[in-house]
Parts: sequence; C-alpha cells; structure tokens
Amino acid sequence: MVGFLTHIMRRAPLIGLVALVSLSAIACGGGRASDPAAEGEVEPIENSLLFNNITLEQSDESGNLLWKVDADEVNYNEDQQVANARNPDGELYENGEAIYQVQAQRGIVQQDGEKIVLQGQVVATDLQSKAVLRGDELEWSPNEGVLIVRNNLRGEHPQVRLVANEARLYNQDRRMELLGNVNALVADPAMMIQGERLVWRIDDQAVLSNRPVQISRLDGDRVTDVAVGQRANVDLEAKTATLQQQAQIVTSDPAMQVNSNLLIWDVNGEILRSDRPVIIVLRQDQIVMSANRGTVNMRTRMAYLNGEVEAVAQRNQSVVKSDTFTWNMTTRDILAEGNVDYRQADPPLMVKGARATGRMENQTVVISGGRVVSEIVPQ
Repeated sequence: MVGFLTHIMRRAPLIGLVALVSLSAIACGGGRASDPAAEGEVEPIENSLLFNNITLEQSDESGNLLWKVDADEVNYNEDQQVANARNPDGELYENGEAIYQVQAQRGIVQQDGEKIVLQGQVVATDLQSKAVLRGDELEWSPNEGVLIVRNNLRGEHPQVRLVANEARLYNQDRRMELLGNVNALVADPAMMIQGERLVWRIDDQAVLSNRPVQISRLDGDRVTDVAVGQRANVDLEAKTATLQQQAQIVTSDPAMQVNSNLLIWDVNGEILRSDRPVIIVLRQDQIVMSANRGTVNMRTRMAYLNGEVEAVAQRNQSVVKSDTFTWNMTTRDILAEGNVDYRQADPPLMVKGARATGRMENQTVVISGGRVVSEIVPQ
C-alpha cells in the first residue's frame, strides 16, 4: 500500500492519478473465491492493487483537470500502469472545464491516464448541447481531444436522433463525425439522413456529408420524397438541404423527378430550385423538361424554367423550346416566352413566335406575339 501511494503521490504533479476517497482492500497477485465476471466486478490483475470506492483523476502539467472518475472498485497494476475500474462514473475536462459526463460498467485507464476506455452500457453526455450517446465502448484521449463512442451507437438530441457504427466528438470545433451505416432522424421537419459518413456541426445546426447521401422526407412512417447526392449540406435551422453532384429528388405529390448537379430543397416550404442545368420529369404526364436553371413549387404545383428551355411531351412527341417556361401541373397549362419554337409529329407542324400558351398533351398550343412563322410538313 505504501509503495502504491508513494508512486501516486510522487507522480501526481505530472500525472494526477490520485485516489481521493477510501482504500478498503489491497490484493497483490491474489484471486477471488467467486467469479468476478459473473458478478460484474473487475478481474484481478496479477501483481496488482485493489481499491474499493475510489476516485481517480488526471491533471495536466498546469494542474488543470483532464478527467475525474468515481468507481466502485479499481484494480491497478503498477508495472503495466493500467487501472481496471468497475462502474466508472465521472467527467471529462478540457481547459479545466467539464465537457462530457460519462458512465459505463467497466473502465480501463491506460498509460498513466493518457487514455481511458469504457465498456458495457456506455453513456456519454455532451454537457453543452445535452446530446446523449450510448454504445458498447468509449475511448477518450485527453491529449488528442477526441471522444469516441462505438459499437451499437445510438444518440439522442432535441433536434436529431441517430444510430451509427461510431461517433467522434471534437469539442473545440463543436463537431461530431458519424461513421458507418449512419441514420440521422431529424425532428423538424421530419426527415431521415442516411450515409456512410456524416458530420454534425452541433452549434451551427448543420449536418454535412462529402460522400453519397440519401435524405427522405417523412409523413409519419410514410416516405413522401427522397433525395440523393454525392454531397449534402442540411441546415437544420433554415430547414433546407443542398445536394451536389448527381443530385436527384423524387417526389410523390406531384409524381416528379428532378435531376441536377446542384439542388436546393426548402423542405418546409416544399420548394426545389437549381441555378445549374436541370431536368424535370413529370412521370404521370410523361413530360420531360430541361433548362439552365429552374424552380419547382410543390405546394402550388408550379414549375418555372429559364435559359435554353426544352419541354417534350413523350406521348405525342410535341416539343416546345423557349427562353422561359412555366408549367402548371394542376391544369397542365404551359406558358413559354422568348424565341418560342413549337413542333409536333402528328400532324407534322412547326411554329415559331414570341409566346406560346396551351396544353402540350392534346396539342392545343397557341403561338402569338411578334412575327409568327408556321410550317406544315407534308405527310
């Protein structure tokens, strides 16, 4: 006992691994009559010292706390500089301030306190955001400032509930990396974000991904709209999702597919917009529209396209080209303006003018404004 305490006190200014509460029993290379694993206790280590109801803590060279853990029992091996703890419960610190609260069934303190590993029903709470992470294992390296929770990870927060293989928290950046089979359920608006790697900027209220990601809009348990992209930025405060590179959104009402390399989705406002070349497919009407940029208001069921617009009605092969184009998905009326070029296959017809109105599916299109040029192609 004297040697152990002398070792601790001698190294305390540098290491700060201190027994604060009570010393009730010491075992040196001894075993137990009962099975420790069966009782959830710490397995004795050969040439070790055993303590009950003990507090361990670690400080840096300036005396600032790095971590502080209470345990029902600690088994310390001086040669290996490893302490095994039962039911550890404590706080992790940064710059002398508690940032995480942690607890578990078992704990291992390695390398004179340079690393802590907690196992079994791990619970870690971010004291600032109140986010709670649960998993099978936790790892904390004070020098690196990274808290890792892995295996069977579940997370809870007022904005987001999540599951993943692993989470890494960087307190200084207020950032959480989620890795492997990530499912993040956003509360408002209700949507599921799925991918292999998501970054949650907690204070910025943003979820980002630089890898393929899928975002599903939910109505109860029903998926109404699905968006995919190679990259994504979800603004939880503005309730918008920006998808880039091979971005696509498929909606159920109206039945529509939108493709572009940049799509901005106002989830609450039900508005899609893109300042890049965009293709819109209306599946029920079999209309395909393309343009340099466009906006779709799903609530009013209106589509607005600008720049080198082309709309094709696949059923009758009628085509409208123009500078701007408006499509009313409820009435199926169109309004095309600027360098309008209308063509149809049956009967063959080509008309050019400044403005076109009407309906493409039944070929009742009126060309007006400026000098109208018509050409009837003989059979």
